[in-house]
Amino acid sequence: MPNIQTTIDEWEIKDLEDNSTIRVHVSHNTEMGNNSQPGLQVICMGNIINYEPLHAERWAYAAKKAQQQEYFIENGSWTVYDDTFIKHYLVTGEKLKAKVEIKVRSKSKPVVKEYELPFVLED
Repeated sequence: MPNIQTTIDEWEIKDLEDNSTIRVHVSHNTEMGNNSQPGLQVICMGNIINYEPLHAERWAYAAKKAQQQEYFIENGSWTVYDDTFIKHYLVTGEKLKAKVEIKVRSKSKPVVKEYELPFVLED
């Protein structure tokens, strides 16, 4: 069965400081990873973060080991500056969630959105 990709959300943030725009595209995929399981894909500034069971299992384990509720996905995030950043997280808990946090210079607070993942992990 081929992968079916469905757009869940598309949004953008405009930074009035330099007139730039950061776009985010979130899609549900029916087959991701080595086990062809459903998952979410987040695309932002050319970075692709795949929230599929194998990645999520490793991230959730790292969060649990560090005794944290969220795992910061460093290699998919952009944190060069304190006043402008893009951060991606796996939020653990009863339901797993993908979290995107974006801050631009012209906004006082970051914009944060969360998306429930279409799978559960065994404990």
